[in-house]
Amino acid sequence: MSSEKRIDKAIKNGIVLPLCKCSRYVAFSDCHRGTGNMSDNFLRNQHLYFAALEHYYSEGFFYLELGDGEELWENRCFGQIQECHNNVYRKFECFRQRGRFCKLFGNHDMELKKELPESIILKNQEGGRDICMIHGHQADFFNSVCWRLSRFLVRYLWKPLEQFGVNDPTSAARNYKKVQKYELAMVEAAEKKNIYLFAGHSHRPHLVNGALYVNTGSCVHPWGITAIEIEHMKMNLVKWFMGTKKDGTLYVQREVLEEGAPIL
Repeated sequence: MSSEKRIDKAIKNGIVLPLCKCSRYVAFSDCHRGTGNMSDNFLRNQHLYFAALEHYYSEGFFYLELGDGEELWENRCFGQIQECHNNVYRKFECFRQRGRFCKLFGNHDMELKKELPESIILKNQEGGRDICMIHGHQADFFNSVCWRLSRFLVRYLWKPLEQFGVNDPTSAARNYKKVQKYELAMVEAAEKKNIYLFAGHSHRPHLVNGALYVNTGSCVHPWGITAIEIEHMKMNLVKWFMGTKKDGTLYVQREVLEEGAPIL
């Protein structure tokens, strides 16, 4: 099956949500929440992420997570991840109780596919294009069709070597040629279908006015976390990071990297 057919299949298995002028959505991806050990890349940004969650909850945003929320290639037990990051899952429950929560599975949490949808469709009620959200591994043969082999290599080979600074060459986030190939496939799919195609997977945030392919980035960057906000039928790419006041006090800061791309 080609990447185009895998993307088509994912979109057909989606949950449909309304998109209008009063909609407020925020999309995150690739949190890779772990068990709090040395391999848990989410740990360094957990305070930024939770501050962002508090903000979006209080401001009435609908929380969307586009896969790889949990790191289940390096870890076997979802319960241990929930226990380690219980503040996050408690806040998720708050979103869920208010009907403002939807989460997809990705290749690193493929074990959750029986519980989670593969895509989210924001149905445009203002006459413009719909927004289709997937994790993005569908455009990556090795991490979709061969995900069990990829998981085996990560769990038993690259995870131990990572502690010595060896990067996983199968990862779309750490292989520039794979990123280029992946992004080209996503751009072609979005343009062919004439939809906005949101994804994560590559960890490389992308929002350009007029472009149909959008990427949320990730929550495991060394310098902070990124997300896509949708409000007033416009899209913002935002970054959350540690800022410094004049007196040396540290605080969590939100910065808009790309602002006001209209949904047409």
